[in-house]
Amino acid sequence: MITSERTTEARGSGAYADVNGINLYYETYGTGRPLIMLHGGLGSGETFAPIIPILTGADHQVIAPDLQGHGRTADIDRPIDVRLMADDIGALIKHLKLEKPDLLGYSLGGGVAFFTAVKYPELVNRLVMVSANIRRDAIPAEMLAQQGQVSAAAAESLKDTPIYEVYRRVAPRPEDFPRLLDKIGESMARDFDFSDEVRGLRVPTMIVCADADMAPPSHYVDVFKLLDGGLRDGGWMGEGRPKGGHALAVLPGLTHYNLGESPLLAQVALAFIDGPST
Repeated sequence: MITSERTTEARGSGAYADVNGINLYYETYGTGRPLIMLHGGLGSGETFAPIIPILTGADHQVIAPDLQGHGRTADIDRPIDVRLMADDIGALIKHLKLEKPDLLGYSLGGGVAFFTAVKYPELVNRLVMVSANIRRDAIPAEMLAQQGQVSAAAAESLKDTPIYEVYRRVAPRPEDFPRLLDKIGESMARDFDFSDEVRGLRVPTMIVCADADMAPPSHYVDVFKLLDGGLRDGGWMGEGRPKGGHALAVLPGLTHYNLGESPLLAQVALAFIDGPST
């Protein structure tokens, strides 16, 4: 079931879809080839508001869901897990009858987009995976220590931040904020290594990071190597490039925290998803 929410020039058309056991909120902007954009942890589809006009202006229909427990999508009784949320996005693609949309996911959303491509390659055209680590040990120890402090106990201290203000304004149950923090903290505490899944990707993928990201640029180079990238000279005609059409972009002057709203991200994403077929 889809129920119309609203349509405004500033926010696009909002709706809910009952898919995979969750009432998933999403907003749609523009017309053209579909591009699903997935936000980071403690964010919402609003993350991408500064760059959506660039993408819609290039003849892409942007679909921006709010992931489980984020934004206008209420939480359900399961962990925050990128592999489970990937099933939500696969179900949404089928529900909306989209023909092989492109996926762009940032941070937590990058992991969700990645596993959507891993589990449902037949549904996805191209993948742009932004600031998403594939191994927990790629994150510096000091950042892991900060992540270890994310729990319901931190809710009160976050109530003066923009993160909470957006959540309080749009969440169906604002009182669930401490629960979301607990789930995000538990998710970040779990060890993971998705190297094998990267090697098995069957969807053309661009790895994107900031030059001052949460993990060092060398981690994202390692991910690119798993995709057969950066292992040889590319050749005069590109004959040495990765056989799957994969690419790597390290964006200068940015961090993990402002990359998702940077026009530079929009530009490199468009160059990749509108590039020649492999």
